[in-house]
Amino acid sequence: MGSTIIEKIIRNNVGKEVKPGEIVTVNVDRVMIHDIFIPFVASKFEEMGFTKIWNPDKAVLIYDHLVPASQVDDTRHFRIGNEFVEKYGMKNIHRSDGICHQLMTEAGYVKPGNIVFGTDSHTTTYGCVGAFSSGIGYTEMASILGTGTLWIRVPETIKVNITGKLPDNVMAKDIILKLIGDLGADGATYKALEFAGDTVENMSVASRMSMSNMAIEAGAKCALFTPDEKTAKYCEIELTDEQKDLVGDSDAVYSRVINYKAEDLVPVMACPSNVDNVKPISEIEGKEIDQVFIGSCTNGRLEDLMAAAEILKDKHVAPFVKLIVTPASRKIYRQAVENGTMEILSKAGAIITHPSCGLCCGRTGGILTDGETVVATNNRNFLGRMGTSKVGIYLASPKSAAACAIAGKIVVPE
Repeated sequence: MGSTIIEKIIRNNVGKEVKPGEIVTVNVDRVMIHDIFIPFVASKFEEMGFTKIWNPDKAVLIYDHLVPASQVDDTRHFRIGNEFVEKYGMKNIHRSDGICHQLMTEAGYVKPGNIVFGTDSHTTTYGCVGAFSSGIGYTEMASILGTGTLWIRVPETIKVNITGKLPDNVMAKDIILKLIGDLGADGATYKALEFAGDTVENMSVASRMSMSNMAIEAGAKCALFTPDEKTAKYCEIELTDEQKDLVGDSDAVYSRVINYKAEDLVPVMACPSNVDNVKPISEIEGKEIDQVFIGSCTNGRLEDLMAAAEILKDKHVAPFVKLIVTPASRKIYRQAVENGTMEILSKAGAIITHPSCGLCCGRTGGILTDGETVVATNNRNFLGRMGTSKVGIYLASPKSAAACAIAGKIVVPE
């Protein structure tokens, strides 16, 4: 009997064959803590009686949700984080360099086959390079910092095959939204999503990141792509035989197999106020909007900004509509400046912010109020996520969002 990708990653880590449902203790390759959780992690770490981090070089602290500070208490998180870093000898610190999930792969912290945990639910993102990555709470994080290990239950796997060529106005974001709509918000709870098919093989790593990022919105424990030459180039490594073998075997056992033909996919949006309330844009066209947000750890990469710029070139944002663009990292910001993307977005009327989580998590840079509607490229449209509980949030791809910004209403990107 063959193995799924997640089973192979865990097998390689623990040194024995594993099957779904088994409880195993894994050796953790890397952890990520962000600024919101560092006070709680620090407190729990010392409450547990630990006096040193198992391996300070394997821990990463990233200030991204609370920068720049928008509330008085935010600076307390920075102070406690800085004290923790100094006391325990952590060296991998990023202060406003970008969003944690972008930096973890961009800065080379995560490699194919790694097991990584972070204090944020969208830690599933790193599956884009073939890593088992998942979000945890501060108690689990404190335990890992002290021991370097964590027990897990081996997940079952849902395989998603996507074949064919995507229509020009359909992006990876449309695919993952479609999948979440089909599965439901709890349809993949504690399961691994394993993506395969020639559509996936032809995707950039950035597109794969958008899909693995949102796997948690269907409840998934992780989302995995087979490492290939694109992965190797992105991670700046030569793939080992073990990493090349991270592919689902033909005789592996899956809890479910889902097949999509790329040609049949259309631009979609997740409508207020659930991520699985997904509808084709053609069915909701005409809804007037107040704001568009292009950014976040889901769609703030260079590929996304360029896709939006392609739609916005030589056009302008509709009157009374705010277009806010937030690159996912400083590196992406610089690349977008250097290749002219930022100039196109600026001329179109975009408000361009520093790299951070910002509006996506309801912090700085464009909070909305009662009765307003936003089309956004981030990953959640829950009540109160980007302002008051009476804000309507529609999740879309960068192309769809840019088209809506020009029209001042929800439209299908052409």
